[in-house]
Amino acid sequence: MTADTSLIGTGLYSLPQASRLVGANPRSVRRWLLGYGRKYRGESRISQPLWRTQLADEDLPEPTIGFRDLLELRLVNAFVKHGVHVSVIRATADAARERFGGEYPLTMRRFLTDGKRIFAEAIDAAGGTHLIEPAGRQYVFSEIVTPSLYAGIDYEGDAARRWFPDKGKAVVLDPAIQFGAPILSGAGIPTDTLYAAYKAEDDDKNAVARIFDIDPRQVEAAIRFEERLAA
Repeated sequence: MTADTSLIGTGLYSLPQASRLVGANPRSVRRWLLGYGRKYRGESRISQPLWRTQLADEDLPEPTIGFRDLLELRLVNAFVKHGVHVSVIRATADAARERFGGEYPLTMRRFLTDGKRIFAEAIDAAGGTHLIEPAGRQYVFSEIVTPSLYAGIDYEGDAARRWFPDKGKAVVLDPAIQFGAPILSGAGIPTDTLYAAYKAEDDDKNAVARIFDIDPRQVEAAIRFEERLAA
């Protein structure tokens, strides 16, 4: 995928790449971001995308999203894995968007503190009683919106600036560098480039370290990251 230099700082991710990075089902990602139409009991039903993506107006050869879309997608996937219905996620995001005034409310820093209340309001509006526990009537969502869900996100003000997907922060996704591709922190080398070199050098991490003049431990971090994505 080629990229216009005017898109520097936005981040560029194909839908298959985004699916791998956030650990989501590729088919679900397409439905969440592109919407879909289907026949149900002889009637046509259309589901709109959960939000308008950063690159929706760009003339690109394939569906592509930006960095902010990627992080929002990560949150949506986490909610779905916890059993939250997409209709409730949509209502919650709409309510948060109205309150906060941002296009990507789920990954805003403020959502971490106010998200539970917004979710409760959205559930009431959507009638999603299946998400309320019978005993104690505690919202399942209260178990999801925790600081750990936002771990690794580096903020500038209230907006996400970059994402360290691993605890050691050896790898970073920064939309201002390499169009947001996963790179080694500090070195700026894409992890997939290092992994390709590793396979070309017969799995010799020390040889790769010499080629790129980096520490073998950095090569190891790139290998772990890429193998986790492949898994």
